[in-house]
Amino acid sequence: MDGIIVVNKEKDYTSRDIVNIVGKAFNTKKVGHTGTLDPLTTGVLVVGINKATKVFELLFHDDKEYIAEVKLGVLTDTLDITGNVLEEKKVEVKKEIIEDALNHFKGTYLQEVPKYSAVKVNGKKLYEYAREDKEVELPKKEVTIKEIELLSYNKDTFSFKCTVSKGTYIRSLIRDIGDYLNIPCTMSNLIRTRQGVFKIEGSNTLEDIKNNKTRIISLKDALSNYKQIEVDEELKFKIQNGQKLKKIYKEDIIIFIYKNKVIAIYKKDNNCYKPYKVLNN
Repeated sequence: MDGIIVVNKEKDYTSRDIVNIVGKAFNTKKVGHTGTLDPLTTGVLVVGINKATKVFELLFHDDKEYIAEVKLGVLTDTLDITGNVLEEKKVEVKKEIIEDALNHFKGTYLQEVPKYSAVKVNGKKLYEYAREDKEVELPKKEVTIKEIELLSYNKDTFSFKCTVSKGTYIRSLIRDIGDYLNIPCTMSNLIRTRQGVFKIEGSNTLEDIKNNKTRIISLKDALSNYKQIEVDEELKFKIQNGQKLKKIYKEDIIIFIYKNKVIAIYKKDNNCYKPYKVLNN
């Protein structure tokens, strides 16, 4: 069994926990995921089993959609509600000011990653430095907030929906919104509602997986946004043997299908196509 499983991750589970649950359910160690969710975060976790783990690179570059809840007047070291409080004060801010702050961040900017994250500096994860109380310069990277919209507002809380580029930390976005408002802000809840084409609607719960009711997306369907070519026996033989193919397509990436299954992925290389992943073995 090869394919993609879209899991609706529950709170307090790590992404590794979900991988272990899926691996046990399908009796395989060839399981992986395409984007870590913190234990506090719920929602879409895309998991691949067996051959699907070889094509993550082709599934991992799309944008993501989140619904975030924010606590106003509080800042923690982890940038979410689970951390140690660094600053706390009573605040009251108008809805229009919140909306202005959200709109300010629509677009591309340099975002500083959280110190409690798995990003590596000099071969060491940032959260390891943080736990050892060691100072280190936090990297910045370019991120894009494609869409951002206020959903609800109260005196000291608000929620928003956003669509962001790969690598965006919502915790950091909330911190930056707080800096713009000159008000400490901390993430109190986060739901990932979409990663690329994979949506929370119709996703699998942990009960589905444990009770053998898992809905699996085939590799063919998961890669449907790429050019797909059904091959005959002659072309299948060439592909199975890793032969280069003359340039006969316009697309950079070609998915080759045999008997309704993905057998190989080829990439354009000058005037020919070279095997990128051969999956028939």
